[in-house]
Amino acid sequence: MAGVFGLIVSAAYIGLTCLIAWWARQLTERLQIQSNVKKILLLEAIATWELCAACFELIIVADNYGVSTYALFLFVLTIWWSRNWGDATACPYTHFEDVAEGREWIGQAILKILAQLAGGVLTYGYTQYLWSLEVSANHRGRAYEACTADLQVPAVIGAVIEGVATCACRLASRFIAEINPTFGTELDAFIGTSLVVAAFNYSGGYFNPALATSLKLGCDGHTPEQHFFVYWIGSTVGALASVYLYKDPEFRAKVFAMIDKNKTA
Repeated sequence: MAGVFGLIVSAAYIGLTCLIAWWARQLTERLQIQSNVKKILLLEAIATWELCAACFELIIVADNYGVSTYALFLFVLTIWWSRNWGDATACPYTHFEDVAEGREWIGQAILKILAQLAGGVLTYGYTQYLWSLEVSANHRGRAYEACTADLQVPAVIGAVIEGVATCACRLASRFIAEINPTFGTELDAFIGTSLVVAAFNYSGGYFNPALATSLKLGCDGHTPEQHFFVYWIGSTVGALASVYLYKDPEFRAKVFAMIDKNKTA
């Protein structure tokens, strides 16, 4: 069993990452960038960098302290991100959702996705440097170690898992935002974290193409084509399905009937 010191180091690395990203957002605001497009591109890159860097460290947490500790960290981080990212999402399919709903044109969506991928790429050097310091035994040899894929099922099943879970996660977020319950942010984070844990031993539970690509593209255990199919096609189809389900009157009626039933139970 890994020691407490290693967990403290991982928590410190994650805290440092969040602090750097917070500073970067503050600097972005102070620069008073005139172009809203340039500003959101920068904020998307910062958010994705923060997400991927933190999740790299969560790999260390999961490997050494188990999925429960990983889930606790992820739950707290999800709340932090929801309260600090503003309009940035660090997730490509949210922009495809905006295109599908007519809130954004495809060119803008692609630019934002490229900014997100750039933020993810910048994570590598930062994470490798922190791990190479080997402050704790948990990081020993990890900086230059070959990575392995989290996909433990056939690609088609992995894509279905990522797609269905993404759809469920996005629907939950949409209905929570609409109902606006007390502790809605915490409820949303709990649902998202629970879905990640449920898929953890099958597809890895990424539900985010930029995150999956930053952490696992090129790793042993799946081909680039399988990676793209599972983590890009699967989750994007799931996200787009959530757009149409959310607007479907019959589906909405069933959801609200279920909510009302739980309230009166």
